[in-house]
Amino acid sequence: MRVSTVSVIIAALSLGTPALGTPAFAQAQGAQPKAQQTPSDQSTVIRSIQVVNIKDLKPEVRSKVENAAAQTSEDDLRSLRRSIDATPEAASALKAKGLSSSQVVAVNVTDGVLTLFAKTA
Repeated sequence: MRVSTVSVIIAALSLGTPALGTPAFAQAQGAQPKAQQTPSDQSTVIRSIQVVNIKDLKPEVRSKVENAAAQTSEDDLRSLRRSIDATPEAASALKAKGLSSSQVVAVNVTDGVLTLFAKTA
């Protein structure tokens, strides 16, 4: 299931996200990765991006994000990070927080909001 989530996000980022607005930066205190997505989710329009440092999450949410990240293959993570780097809006959102795609360990798309979960040392 995790592969489909990563694939959908890569597809969304690869589309160039024409309706992507100015990145929004906020902390997600209850965001969780989706368990399943349908093919129609590939047409999701990203309207904003938020960058969340997982150390700022509540412990129970942080645990869920870390578990999801642990189940993601290195190949999927590399592919996701390449997609982030190839998407100026996503790369810019990370840079504004002093982060890079190499620190992204999980992502989530809900209601047009792309959340990039980053892990710092």
